[in-house]
Amino acid sequence: MFETIELPMWFVVIAAIFAAIAALERALIPSVRWFFRRRMERVVSQLNARLDRPIEPFKLARRHDMIQRLLYHPDVMQAVNDHARKEGIPENVAFQEAQKYAREIVPSFSATVYFTVASTIARFLSETLYRVRIGRFEDVLSGLDPKATVVFVMNHRSNMDYVLVTYLASQRSALSYAVGEWARIWPISLLIRAMGAFFIRRKSRGLLYRRVLARYVQMATQGGVTQAVFPEGGLSLDGRLAPPRMGFLNYVIAGWEPKGRDVIFVPVSINYDRVLEDYILLAAGKTGERRFGANISAIARFLAQQFWLWLTGRYRRFGYAAVHFGAPVSLSAFHKQTGG
Repeated sequence: MFETIELPMWFVVIAAIFAAIAALERALIPSVRWFFRRRMERVVSQLNARLDRPIEPFKLARRHDMIQRLLYHPDVMQAVNDHARKEGIPENVAFQEAQKYAREIVPSFSATVYFTVASTIARFLSETLYRVRIGRFEDVLSGLDPKATVVFVMNHRSNMDYVLVTYLASQRSALSYAVGEWARIWPISLLIRAMGAFFIRRKSRGLLYRRVLARYVQMATQGGVTQAVFPEGGLSLDGRLAPPRMGFLNYVIAGWEPKGRDVIFVPVSINYDRVLEDYILLAAGKTGERRFGANISAIARFLAQQFWLWLTGRYRRFGYAAVHFGAPVSLSAFHKQTGG
């Protein structure tokens, strides 16, 4: 029992490292988390004092807790069981697949990142690239029910739409919107997720994935999160409205309860003298292929070219960017009118 045991030095070093990590996790990391949590709460409190639509607690929940709530919802658990039976796989394997989807979808919102980094970049890019003109902004948004969930329903002319709308809404609320797989490129994905956006697989047709996505959208809607949606599901290739895809809106309406929080849809039209992706969209319109050729290197070359034009005094903005807000539509009022 008291005999001496010889161990290799490498084993002792590894054991010491793991012991130090365990001690750090128990003693220091909770305190660090508490410190940053308190700091975030103070920032949110200051922001809510000036925002027309305060940041809802749902957006501030820990990402891990949100994922757990999503996974263990009865609808998702039923979808896991159905998927396991259909594919002939164990339920724990199907659950791991649902867990992968949930981690992919759920954002990790940071109020500091959104209202400092993101809003500042959005404002700079919007005013540097375009002369922004806004119509009926105050008239439409000032009279909305402060307890209702607001969903901006917009046409999709350019990837600049995300930037422009973030800039316009940053003085009133924090927007959440769905982004495609193009935004999952590191390190862009870290910034996008911290801004409260959530990733979607536009071409996924699996029932399990759709059920997880639907449930997250319904949780966010019930939590009062201000959202933005592009019903076209992709960029317009010729500037005209494309036929709408009703999946996202269907998720919102399907999870709505007449006695619950109202949902107000605000139509938004966006247009530009010239969109940044004009040549790419025109080429895609001719070939009918929606696989755009833009990538990180192409974006970097474009930014470098614009910076060089600015240095040489030849920079010109891309014309006007116009945003107009239509009359809001209340889901509760519509439900009463139709006798639903």
